[in-house]
Amino acid sequence: MFDGDHRLVVCNDRYMRMYGLSRDAVKPGCTLRQLLEHRKANGNFSGDIAGYMAQLAETLSAGTTFAKLVEQPDGRTIAVLNHPMSDGGFVATHDDITERRRAEQRIAHMARHDALTDLPNRMLFRERLADALAGVGRGQKLAVLYLDLDRFKGVNDTLGHPMGDELLKLVGGRLRHSVRDTDTVARVGGDEFAIIQNGIEQPLDTALLARRIGEAVRAPYDIAGHVVVVDTSIGIALAPNDGVEPDGLLKAADMALYGAKADGRGTYRFFEPAMDSRMKARRELEIALRAALAAGQFDLHYQPLVNVDDHRITGCEALLRWNHPERGMIPPAEFIPVAEEIGLIVPLGEWVLRKACADAASWPDGTKVAVNLSPIQVSSQNIVPVVVSALAAAGLPAERLEIEITESVLMHNTATTMATLHRLRELGVHISMDDFGTGYSSLSYLRKFPFDKIKIDRSFISGLPDDAEAIAIVRAVAGLAANLNMTATAEGVETEAQLEAVRALGCAEMQGYLFSRPMPLAQIMPLFEPKRWPMAKSA
Repeated sequence: MFDGDHRLVVCNDRYMRMYGLSRDAVKPGCTLRQLLEHRKANGNFSGDIAGYMAQLAETLSAGTTFAKLVEQPDGRTIAVLNHPMSDGGFVATHDDITERRRAEQRIAHMARHDALTDLPNRMLFRERLADALAGVGRGQKLAVLYLDLDRFKGVNDTLGHPMGDELLKLVGGRLRHSVRDTDTVARVGGDEFAIIQNGIEQPLDTALLARRIGEAVRAPYDIAGHVVVVDTSIGIALAPNDGVEPDGLLKAADMALYGAKADGRGTYRFFEPAMDSRMKARRELEIALRAALAAGQFDLHYQPLVNVDDHRITGCEALLRWNHPERGMIPPAEFIPVAEEIGLIVPLGEWVLRKACADAASWPDGTKVAVNLSPIQVSSQNIVPVVVSALAAAGLPAERLEIEITESVLMHNTATTMATLHRLRELGVHISMDDFGTGYSSLSYLRKFPFDKIKIDRSFISGLPDDAEAIAIVRAVAGLAANLNMTATAEGVETEAQLEAVRALGCAEMQGYLFSRPMPLAQIMPLFEPKRWPMAKSA
């Protein structure tokens, strides 16, 4: 408290502790100026003393409270209130609000930033986009890139959500380093990110950024000892060409993203007006797919696996087909990715297992049925009971079921995945690695799990019998399979010359149009007759 002459009447210990003052320096009778000079000498007052006192006197003389936020040299913020009294004196209160302000700043930051990656969230991204688009009217150009991660759901399903969260943080960091300081990277959804690229000159600038982002994202990640590989699809909209309003531009980028995913993923696409109609078709496909299983629109076709020496059918691979009531047969490459995205692949996969086992029960003894499992199915805790139930319901011995998996199932090498495969092997089910040779480290997986069969990808078989590199690869893989007590199966055999080549190179089994295309159950049954050898031209 100060009297009418601005001399100290009384102060408490809290004030002295706040500013590191001694009782000798702060005692009744000292002037406000002396007190401020002492604080300035101690480094606890950084303003202009004369200016501060003049401003204080003017406010108090008007009979109003003098309020000021004072930033201390040590980073603290002090809220000072000087309340006038009737005798001309005043009462000063000093409140250290440092933590409160920091908490408010944290809350304000959290409201506009993603809690996991600390990137701007959808709200802040939209605000910055609106600000950036204001410059478009002055002749500037910008791009919005909308991207999501390919195969991210498989990471969550196989490694767990904590590992998925760690992956998202690493991806966010790579995206930050891929752009300039003037650009904005935001996380706008689960595995969805968005980027504002400011000040572009031409679409090539954005294409180069999209390529740089793709390379950064798809480089392998080491997460707690697990090597994780994902990719990204990117949709791009340009302003002002594709819109000058935030909502319209975001919609265009989103449609371009779906265009990139429809074109095989792992790529980028610029928005085109025709994408709007394709987007509607994609939504219609998703709705129809959800209803197709209950409506009984799915069926299985079978393609034989044939012994290369005696042309005997050793088994058949079950291939899913969707007979849409209006569109007819829809290719699996068109609807399987959608089924994975919307979570339908697990119930659909269970139906395939049960149907395939039931159909195979009518085949000759010893003939196997091969069923493909997705990474999501293998990571499901229910897959082993489903297999047991399917075999039991069909009365099919376990050794007549062959599960085909691709390298992506084993990419994370989780204990859960390996345990599931071993439990299936213990039941007597055979395990086959499909599309061998197309992944990052197929050879290493042969050391981690004892497969029964290696299916050599058709991309190597197509080069036979003239491609020297293809010959060397097929020979090496077939020899490796023989040494590991595994069967080598050549996929995509279409000519007699290819058949002779794979037989000479050591493959024990073949599959392809030379013997038969995939066909419905009723048409496949006659092929089990001994020594029947249909050719592609008559199939």
